[in-house]
Amino acid sequence: MERKEILLIEDDTASARLTGEALRESAVPCTLTVVRDGMEAMAYLKKEGDFSGTPLPDLILREIRADARLQHIPVVVMTGMDPGDRTPLEELGISRFIVKPGDLDGYFRCIQSILDVI
Repeated sequence: MERKEILLIEDDTASARLTGEALRESAVPCTLTVVRDGMEAMAYLKKEGDFSGTPLPDLILREIRADARLQHIPVVVMTGMDPGDRTPLEELGISRFIVKPGDLDGYFRCIQSILDVI
């Protein structure tokens, strides 16, 4: 089985360690990279700075909905392609799924529509 790259966005060291332990116990060979916040995650995904030589992840983990203090915050996913069936995304608590348009005006309208969620 091919080794999977997993990116975990987690600012709690204990939670990150627990996730790492759980992954080591799994049958799936994987490499876990932990970043503390969304800024670091974007740098990782764009291969900027310290992350210039890192591979893109096969999976991104971020715990949001499990914390009662965060459940009211809308989660918007922006992507370059439409996944088709959005039911699994809705089950994860994603408030809105937006396919990014290819033109600048459309992109600005897209960002503006995100504000409708808050």
